[in-house]
Amino acid sequence: MGRVALVLAGTGSSGDCPLIRGARVGSPSPTLAEELRRTSLYEQHVKAGGRIVPYAGWEMPVQYTGVTDEHHTVRTAVGLFDVSHMGELEMRGVYAGQVVNYLVTNDISKLEDGRAIYTCCCNAEGTILDDLIVYRANQDRYLIVCNASNHEKIAAVFAAAAKDHCEFVDRTHETALIALQGPKAMRVLEKAGDLREALALPAFGFTDARLLNVDVTIARTGYTGEDGVEIFCPWDEAPRIWEGLLALGKDEGIKPCGLAARDTLRLECKMALYGNEIDETTNPIEAGLAWTVKLDKGDFVGRSVIERVKQQGPTRKLVGFEMTGRGIARHGYPLKSRDGQVIGNVTSGSPSPTLNKNIGLGYVPAGQDAIGSTILVDCRGKDVEAVIVKTPFYKRK
Repeated sequence: MGRVALVLAGTGSSGDCPLIRGARVGSPSPTLAEELRRTSLYEQHVKAGGRIVPYAGWEMPVQYTGVTDEHHTVRTAVGLFDVSHMGELEMRGVYAGQVVNYLVTNDISKLEDGRAIYTCCCNAEGTILDDLIVYRANQDRYLIVCNASNHEKIAAVFAAAAKDHCEFVDRTHETALIALQGPKAMRVLEKAGDLREALALPAFGFTDARLLNVDVTIARTGYTGEDGVEIFCPWDEAPRIWEGLLALGKDEGIKPCGLAARDTLRLECKMALYGNEIDETTNPIEAGLAWTVKLDKGDFVGRSVIERVKQQGPTRKLVGFEMTGRGIARHGYPLKSRDGQVIGNVTSGSPSPTLNKNIGLGYVPAGQDAIGSTILVDCRGKDVEAVIVKTPFYKRK
């Protein structure tokens, strides 16, 4: 692929999303005294009957027609998500690549123009500040997409590292992000313009394009486990693109989808959610993200601690489980051994619309993580049996 101009701030998303039915939200909401922001698609959400909730400082649609309906729509047809609350940061200059590589665990030095990579950003203690996607436009220009709840924190980290080395630009408040996800997503995209390069993108590839007469950046990324793209566009142009894609996708069964369905979709695929599976108390090894850590690339923040954890082995591990008894696991519920001893906690849990089972993720001590092992989930004082299973729970064919 040739060089990519990248007309916008960046592409891709790692994951923010609230849990369902009154359960804990994946990242903190502001107090009543704080002002909630709205994306440029707010009026479209209200018009479509979206249920608006506070999320990470924003007013976001949690659902429209219902979590299960929207979930099945993405698995079988195509769904449209507003994820404009994500953070987009840009690093530019001769040394931009070296600075970014020092701040993340994965090796971005091997990226080609127009390719992206998933990674963690850790502190000196080797625990996770955020999970990111880094995009290489060219050797002097990189885009970083972070979670909405961590925007200020990660922006501060990258801005400080850039000082005296490269240029840092925060493009979060000028860039909107729309995710088109599902097995029929590319059929809808094909109708939106001359997008041959975008339609041919490999996973984690991205390119600039002209979509519905708007200059955008399109990435073959997502947070649902299905095929699809994420579209970055100018903030004020998002309504035109949103409404245009809904019109073009009518025959394909497209529906707007909220953050709740995004959460159940990512949970089935065991995609980490910051504030649940990962945070500043977890390291990438115990979180099952060792594949994002490249110890042979040279020094990076937290390297020595992470290397030691990898050599010695983590004290706990993130596992997936299915409920065999009647009950739904929720964030924070205790996990117990068969003799009733507390051994860990649930990080995420909900009914799985695809599998028609109640599933969850949680941390248990290393050595007690064998597939097939029985554990107990303390569901508000009632111990409910569950079994540790192989993950991801769902993987598209």
